[in-house]
Amino acid sequence: MNLIRPYGDRRDDGLVQLAFTLPVPAGAKAKEAASQLVKKMGFKSVLVASMEPAGERFSVFVCYGRGDFALDFDRVEAPEVKHPKHGFDALNARIAERLGRPIVVVGACIGSDAHTTGIDAIFNMKGYAGDYGLERYPWFRAVNLGAQVEPAVLVAKAKELNADAILVSQIVTQRDIHKENVRALIEILKGEDLWGKAILVFGGPRIDHKQALDLGFDAGFGPGTRPSDVANYVYYRLCEKLGLPEE
Repeated sequence: MNLIRPYGDRRDDGLVQLAFTLPVPAGAKAKEAASQLVKKMGFKSVLVASMEPAGERFSVFVCYGRGDFALDFDRVEAPEVKHPKHGFDALNARIAERLGRPIVVVGACIGSDAHTTGIDAIFNMKGYAGDYGLERYPWFRAVNLGAQVEPAVLVAKAKELNADAILVSQIVTQRDIHKENVRALIEILKGEDLWGKAILVFGGPRIDHKQALDLGFDAGFGPGTRPSDVANYVYYRLCEKLGLPEE
């Protein structure tokens, strides 16, 4: 087995850092409560490294503890987005040759989400980290609806444009409101008989491919995603849906 353990100072020492808030005022009793809670989690050699007041009756703690747990890394399975990667010019040439038309992509931050940094980085012409956004691709028709877009509005626009792909950006919020938003989107797609027709892509700072698949999307992209990552994925997924032979 390929056993792995967390460590801080030296390999396999089992040292873990935890940060959490308790609804109690800062003080000796609060510090002891934090220590006991970490021990209840199964950690040993517990150290409460810091305690800071957060309002009148709340405190934030940073603690350290040692655990005896280990994991066989060879048994870990995690889905990944895998496809060939082409540069800007090469991808546009492939779309022109194999599809003969622009790929239509519609995106938005849905629900009450007003954070557009991520979706703008993917759509806007300037892109992200020197990587051009979808609006700059001559063989993409990219429509960014912006922030606080109701799922029904996004679906209506996708239907109007006969979109090949729908991109949804969400900041993961309290009480899993992001899950409610995307579930509402999927229900509307099903009601409009669009479920399974458009490629669904989910993105955000705390989103990964596995979470996106679990929610019913085709792919998920997290921090560090570049526009070309999304462009290449949508192209290859569309070719797959259209039954085009692999290159």
